[in-house]
Amino acid sequence: MTILPKIYCACDVASLDQALTLTNKLKGLPIGIKLGLEFFMAEGLKGVGAIRDKHPDTSIFLDLKFHDIPNTVASALRVVSDLGVDYTNLHASGGLEMMQRALDAVNAAHKPAKLLAVTVLTALNDQSLNAVGQQTPVQDQVLRLAKLTQQAGLEGVVCSAHEINAIRSACGADFTLMTPGIRPVGSANDDQKRVMTPRDALSAGATHLVIGRPITQADHPRKAAEDILESITHG
Repeated sequence: MTILPKIYCACDVASLDQALTLTNKLKGLPIGIKLGLEFFMAEGLKGVGAIRDKHPDTSIFLDLKFHDIPNTVASALRVVSDLGVDYTNLHASGGLEMMQRALDAVNAAHKPAKLLAVTVLTALNDQSLNAVGQQTPVQDQVLRLAKLTQQAGLEGVVCSAHEINAIRSACGADFTLMTPGIRPVGSANDDQKRVMTPRDALSAGATHLVIGRPITQADHPRKAAEDILESITHG
C-alpha cells in the first residue's frame, strides 16, 4: 500500500515549465504536488500527464473542485480519472446525488483517485456565509457537509484545521481530512481566514496538509519545505 505524503505543495502556476521547476526542486522530499484550476486551465490534461510521467513517484492532488449537476460532474470526472492522480475533489454542496454519481465515475477508472469533497473554503468565515444567505456558523456547515460526504461514500473532505476535531468526532479516525490554510509560524495569512500551523494541524488530526505560498514564494523553496518538515517532526 502506497503511503501518501503528509504535505501537498500548492503549485498555483500557469505553465508546465513553472510546475516542473517547482516539482524538480522538491524531488526526493516526502511532499506531493497540488495542481489547481490555474494550471489546469493553462495546460489541461496533457500538463497533468506530463508531470505524472516526469515524476512518477510524486503524489498529485488534482484540485478542480467540481460543482455542477450530477451528470456533468460525473462526465467530467470520467475524463480526469485515468490520469493517475492520487486525489481529486468536488464541492460537497453539490449534494448527495452529485457526489454518489461522481464516485461511481471515479471508481470505474483503471486507477481510481481518492475522491474528496470541499466543505467550506478556508477563505470564508461566518460573515462570508451570511453574505450569501447561509445563516449558519462555518463549523456547523462544515460538519453538515462532512456527514453528507461520508454518507455518499467518499474518502474524506477538504476542511480548515479549525473544524478537524468536530469532523473527527462525527466521522471517525479513518475519514481523510485534507487541510489547507496552513501557515508556518511567522508566515502571513494572505487571503486565508481560518489558519493553523503545520504541527498543530497534524496534532489536531489532519491527514494531509496543503501548503502553498510559504514554500512557493520562499527564496529557497526546497529549504522552506525542509524547514516545515523539520517543524512537524521535531517542533
